[in-house]
Amino acid sequence: MLADSHCHLNYEGVFEEQPAILARARASGVTAMLNISTRETEWDAVIATAEREPDVWATIGIHPHDADKHPDIRTERLVAAAAHPKVVGLGESGLDYHYDHSDRANQQTSFRAHIAAARETGLPIVVHTRDAEDDTAAIMVEEMGKGAYPGVIHCFTSSAAFADKALDLGLYISISGIVTFKNATDLQATAARLPVDRLLVETDAPFLAPVPHRGKRGEPAFVADTVRFLAKLRGDDPASLADRTAANFHTLFAKTNA
Repeated sequence: MLADSHCHLNYEGVFEEQPAILARARASGVTAMLNISTRETEWDAVIATAEREPDVWATIGIHPHDADKHPDIRTERLVAAAAHPKVVGLGESGLDYHYDHSDRANQQTSFRAHIAAARETGLPIVVHTRDAEDDTAAIMVEEMGKGAYPGVIHCFTSSAAFADKALDLGLYISISGIVTFKNATDLQATAARLPVDRLLVETDAPFLAPVPHRGKRGEPAFVADTVRFLAKLRGDDPASLADRTAANFHTLFAKTNA
């Protein structure tokens, strides 16, 4: 079994070929896919795909890039939308200081609203962080002090110290196809030592296609390549690692078991 814990099946260029993309994923052994939303205008379409496909689930949330466009996003709105039976998580949300497409204060406010919704619903928050490691960690720690919440650091590319902090908070870490890139030596060193019971894998499709597909449009089927690389890196059996990361996915996103 394989679980793609983060993909965007409704993005332009993917949605038009969604049946074929899903068929290739299933042929590669993918049994679960989490379709991630990034802005409120996507929520209905992302949920509709999950309603239509039994092995696809959805999140609802606002990407940090779009925080400025959603100044009125509130925990109550997120909680209400998350009541849908196929919505199993919140996000992706977090901080992105690399592009600064949204004001940093607005990103932080939105991030805290998502964490509060995760705390209230018990659904995991899918955390995006880029060039914002210190502020992301500080907010996660502060919010954890208000009450525990589940979550995952998606597409992990941060430092080993950040990984340890996330693990100490009880969060999971998801590894994308970036780990297969030749220059990702620091990430590879961290991925090799992550505890297997907190490890997820993802494609972030249509982005970040792993070797040997690098440069192509990413799709969920490619999570198999990431798992094979990760298993070799860690000295694990590929089939066992696939099964374990899929089991971890269903443990974290427990609503998928309903």
